[in-house]
Amino acid sequence: MRATARRGDLIGRLRRSATSPVDREDLFRLSRSVDDVLDAVRDFVREFDLFGELPQPVYGPVLDRLADALSRLDVAVGLLATGPRDAALAAVAAKKPGVRAAYQLAVSDLPAEPVPGRDLVTILLLGRLDLAGRRLATHWPMA
Repeated sequence: MRATARRGDLIGRLRRSATSPVDREDLFRLSRSVDDVLDAVRDFVREFDLFGELPQPVYGPVLDRLADALSRLDVAVGLLATGPRDAALAAVAAKKPGVRAAYQLAVSDLPAEPVPGRDLVTILLLGRLDLAGRRLATHWPMA
């Protein structure tokens, strides 16, 4: 909820400003990307709780890669005002953390003889994290 409100503030500020160091459309796409990533992570947490899932090692590598990507995105956003070109370079780094590969490895490591229902939940939840990584990689402007 707070992220949506902050995005609304950004859009309002952009509409009132005469110029910005970064193209308005790029900033709008960035705000949409951040919103999409946060939505996917929120859905993961919500469904993890809803399904009564327990922490499992299979989630660790995917979560680590996603956290790395979000950390890199934070650096890129922090550079926007003072160095748009540096922000773009940092954004490229944020797109390459390997969330998709970690997701695919995690799914491939699930037992060959699935536990009815539980592995389906794990695959669904891993898919939410993969979606967050794909949103991060596809919406970033300037990179």
